[in-house]
Amino acid sequence: MDIRNAKLHPDQYFHIFNRGINGMPVFFEAKNYDFFLKQYTQFVHPFVETFAYCLLGNHFHLLVRVRDVAQLDLAIKKDREKPYYWHVSNGFSSFLKSYTRAVNSVYNRTGGLFETPFKRIEVKEESYFSTLIAYIHRNPEKHGLVKDFRSYPYSSYQAHLQDAPTFLSRQAVLDWFGGKEQYQAFHLQEKQPPLDEKWLLE
Repeated sequence: MDIRNAKLHPDQYFHIFNRGINGMPVFFEAKNYDFFLKQYTQFVHPFVETFAYCLLGNHFHLLVRVRDVAQLDLAIKKDREKPYYWHVSNGFSSFLKSYTRAVNSVYNRTGGLFETPFKRIEVKEESYFSTLIAYIHRNPEKHGLVKDFRSYPYSSYQAHLQDAPTFLSRQAVLDWFGGKEQYQAFHLQEKQPPLDEKWLLE
């Protein structure tokens, strides 16, 4: 499976994930996570809907849907002769490059920060949506960063339960689970439904 060059076509769902070069850190302190999301909303949000995210020390996970053609036409400001998937991929690349430039400037480093191209897998089976969201949110616990994934501050888990404004497609996520109570219960299942190993970063 080609997980680095799959084309990000309109109306398709993708698990987007990537890590630092050689597994090195990409987040160094709390403000980095906030800046990462700020740059994401600037460069990527115009091209995709975002359903879940988790930012960890040396990698990140996202579940997104590329916007439809009408929405992409509104977001594209130049190079209109290029295909839609080029603009979406370029949005992600510009986002990661902008984050890298800022980190290099602040921490007096040079060179790349993330593996390139970023990884992506199309999500075709609707049955994977809920399972993949739970997998993304449970990652901090899986990697031993926290004892309870619900306390981890750099994932979208709590944002789905709150009413504060968010760039996430919150209602769509809650609808997949059948509401907030079912959302929480599914995440707490001791044995999650099997997740194909193709979704794993390692």
